[in-house]
Amino acid sequence: MDAPRGIGTFLVWDYVVFAAMLLISAVIGIYYAFAGGGQQTSKDFLMGGRRMTAMPVAMSLTASFMSAVTVLGTPAEVYRFGAIFSIFAITYFFVVVLSAEVFLPVFYKLGITSTYEYLELRFNKCVRLCGTILFIVQTVIMHACYFSSAVTGFHLWGAVVATGVVCTFYCTLGGLKAVIWTDVFQVGIMVAGFASVIIQASLIQGGINTILNDAYNGGRLNFWNFNPNPLQRHTFWTIVIGGTFTWTSIYGVNQSQVQRYISCKSRFQAKMSLYINLVALWAILTCSVLCGLSLYSRYRDCDPWTAKKVSAPDQLMPYLVLDILQDYPGLPGLFVACAYSGTLSTVSSSINALAAVTVEDLIKPRFRSLSERSLSWISQGMSVLFGVLCIGMAALASLMGALLQAALSIFGMVGGPLMGLFALGILVPFSNSIGALVGLLAGFAISLWVGIGAQLYPPLPERTMPLSLETYGCNSTYNGTNWMTTTEMPFSTSAFQVHNIERTPLMDNWYSLSYLYFSTVGTLATLFVGMLISLLTGGRKQNVDRRFLLTQEDFLSNFDIFKKKKQVLSDKSHPIEDGGTDNPAFNHIELNCIGPSSKINGTRL
Repeated sequence: MDAPRGIGTFLVWDYVVFAAMLLISAVIGIYYAFAGGGQQTSKDFLMGGRRMTAMPVAMSLTASFMSAVTVLGTPAEVYRFGAIFSIFAITYFFVVVLSAEVFLPVFYKLGITSTYEYLELRFNKCVRLCGTILFIVQTVIMHACYFSSAVTGFHLWGAVVATGVVCTFYCTLGGLKAVIWTDVFQVGIMVAGFASVIIQASLIQGGINTILNDAYNGGRLNFWNFNPNPLQRHTFWTIVIGGTFTWTSIYGVNQSQVQRYISCKSRFQAKMSLYINLVALWAILTCSVLCGLSLYSRYRDCDPWTAKKVSAPDQLMPYLVLDILQDYPGLPGLFVACAYSGTLSTVSSSINALAAVTVEDLIKPRFRSLSERSLSWISQGMSVLFGVLCIGMAALASLMGALLQAALSIFGMVGGPLMGLFALGILVPFSNSIGALVGLLAGFAISLWVGIGAQLYPPLPERTMPLSLETYGCNSTYNGTNWMTTTEMPFSTSAFQVHNIERTPLMDNWYSLSYLYFSTVGTLATLFVGMLISLLTGGRKQNVDRRFLLTQEDFLSNFDIFKKKKQVLSDKSHPIEDGGTDNPAFNHIELNCIGPSSKINGTRL
């Protein structure tokens, strides 16, 4: 056995494990660059040829949801604020149901590549362009933060550059197939990393029961807080209602997620991918909450953050890993691989989505003569460009630490209005392009107002309700040196905050709104303003194609599963009334939604 290590040091085996994770990810990209003839068309590169099945797509959806922010941030959240975070299990259920039953049917039956294509089909080019630009800005800023947030004790820039290069490499070579199958591998790494921490913490602390007892005595098992006050940071209602709006803006309309499930070979497979993903999300949430409770059990009488052993809450998990796994060479490296796998999967998803949106929304409409082969090369070039851009933005974000928290809020500020825009098109038949554009701008302005206000004038501690952290046992238990150089006091505030100012009712109410409601405010404002303006500008007089709306037939088609299976198993073609041949891979209802005018050579499209 090697000599005991001080907290904060890694052995060669830790770097080997981390490097192996990056190498395997790169090899998957190389394989899919050449498997099956390579990426011959933009459809192959961006959509996997629309031949994916439910299981790998489900794992990819889960991995795309994860990031270093989740791997490091969720346990720290539970450590500071308690296990009420586990109520997100209910939120995930509503998110998946809404995504599968409201948004997926419309996107899938249209056969689009970019979700923002829908905005032009339903409204006009201007609305599509606004949605595309907001998505690109939001995604580049957000995922630069994902790169620079995974501070784990490794050399930051070595890890960021290595992660960025490998991520860009396999995205560019293998396209969506490489991203999805790499995500499957990375989900395994994340689960293994979490499991190593939970098992070792249980052994050291005397079992799961001891960890739960410590959490109970420390007030961490605070599952049921039904306070309806929207100003409280986390309650049952803010998590279920606000969380549903926030995460539906990701799973329901965000290109990174939608691109995955509409790449499935049938709508049934696409829906199954979302529901299988729900089970995986519950598993990851359980692991991260248990890690947070393990953190508290280990440091209940000596908080490393208050004792200035770490400079930020997100460094607590790496600190725990290097504390309890230091005698097992390679396991700390496994957890680092776990954190960076989350970053790889999230950023790779976004690079692929950014390439898809740029090609489909900005290039193809203006250069219609480009061949599929040319578009495939352009898509690969866009992947390289956005990969480099994310690494560059990570450099900027790491030099401006206070920007990270602001950028995380920007994600909710932009996602809410975008979801409101899509909901307006799918659920409101009388909405028109004027109402959509004005509603989007109004929703974005209002959510930006409350989000920036919350950054400048953060809510008081009684609104956020952090739980007590103790240091009375530090001198007798932990005598190690600081793991990170501390440049901030615990509970430090953002550099953007305005200090020494008398608080007004606006600050104590509007700006103190729970951060989970930022997206809710943006969505509802977009919907209400959009509906009002549409009614005032003649929205009821327009004739909207039913393909662009969620219809009763879309829901009833859920009960055609057994009928559809029988069609797939049959080797006989099924003639329809105009002499064409029915494709059993598609649903009758989707075909019949299109009017008689949409025919080529007697076959419905």
